[in-house]
Amino acid sequence: MANSRFTAVFLLALAFFGGFFVYSSEKGTESALGNFPFKYGLDLNGGTHLVYQADTSKVASGEVNGAMNALRDTIENRINVFGVSEPLVQVEEANIGGQTVEKLIVELPGVTDTEKAIDIIGQTPILEFKLLRPAATSTVVASSTITATADELFEDTGLTGRFLSRADLEFDPNTGAPSVLLTFNNEGKDLFAVITKENIGRMLAIFLDGRPLSTPVIREEIPDGKAQITGTFTPDEAKKLVQSLNYGALPLPISLLGSQTIGASLGEGALSASVYAGVLSFIIISIFLILWYRLPGVVAVFALAIYTVLNLAIFKLVPVTLTSAGLAAFILSIGMAVDANILIFERMKEELRRGLPLNDAIKEGFHRAWLSIRDSNLSSIITAIILYYFATSALIKGFAFVFFIGVVTSMFTAITVSRTLLIALGVKGENKFIKFIFGNGIGNK
Repeated sequence: MANSRFTAVFLLALAFFGGFFVYSSEKGTESALGNFPFKYGLDLNGGTHLVYQADTSKVASGEVNGAMNALRDTIENRINVFGVSEPLVQVEEANIGGQTVEKLIVELPGVTDTEKAIDIIGQTPILEFKLLRPAATSTVVASSTITATADELFEDTGLTGRFLSRADLEFDPNTGAPSVLLTFNNEGKDLFAVITKENIGRMLAIFLDGRPLSTPVIREEIPDGKAQITGTFTPDEAKKLVQSLNYGALPLPISLLGSQTIGASLGEGALSASVYAGVLSFIIISIFLILWYRLPGVVAVFALAIYTVLNLAIFKLVPVTLTSAGLAAFILSIGMAVDANILIFERMKEELRRGLPLNDAIKEGFHRAWLSIRDSNLSSIITAIILYYFATSALIKGFAFVFFIGVVTSMFTAITVSRTLLIALGVKGENKFIKFIFGNGIGNK
């Protein structure tokens, strides 16, 4: 009994601390807890929705998916550099007029200025390596004279920023002139080695956004996957180029198709409605539990409150990006969290009818209900994992993730919190009052 009461006090203290953490960290209270605000998705926080079209005309059909995934990763890294909270970047294939169009969808929560959003995406550099065509003469081709006829003078090699691993700034130890060292990934390293091996003596021009940066001539095979860009840029220009390339040289050109701004007022409306629905559902469930199950119902309400606080604390600590679908999953999980308590209370009632003492009936009721609780919750957990793994929409993933957290937390609160609080009450005796407060329904059952 003493151990149960100590555990009950610990759980209540944990709930109090969790509630204080949720409140104070949201308000930005100066404390050791720091500031852990909730992270909201685009539909709740407002923001900008951008749709880009990728130009895949120069990509082999079998490599389009890989190029689009690389484009998505590059844009995501570019955005993360600017500290935008929880951006969503995804690729989408659409059929327009009988033609397949590759789209890039970018959502930026909290950014309602469309121009700012487009600036965050930026015109990230398109890095290309092109070989001088045999018909052209290197004596008339130089980086300072190449104009719009570059496509006629040069041929594509397939080596682009998609294969770039990183860029570094270097200085010539003798002249102090800046240069940019490019290091390719394994795939780019092999391709660069083949290009330099088969085209010794030919010019391999390096283009950035269609502008020639350097026009070196291949002297020998370069097997280590490293290329050097030299030019007439200043140290500041070279440093900016390195930063731009590391932020992500786009593997594919993109063009903005459309944009949409979701106002903060719409997000606040959806958030307020979700909070209202959550509070209302909690109140209705609590009234039902207390009226139908009496004292065990009161205990279940305490367990449900602890469940809610623990979930909110987890949302802040992970952190979980809350969307309207995620909040719906949380509200749904509040109702599901009651299932385990109902199973336990019904088993307790059966044990009391068998004539077991109250404390024994409580322990046996929890023991008998555990198998059903375990199996039902495991099936829900498996469903959430499958839904999260196979979902292609961020909203569905958010729903599945929040639902998973809710199910796991509800198992803990039902089996640990409810049981501990009931035993800690230390109610004994078999008088009519005890039977009434541990009965259920309308009559004295």
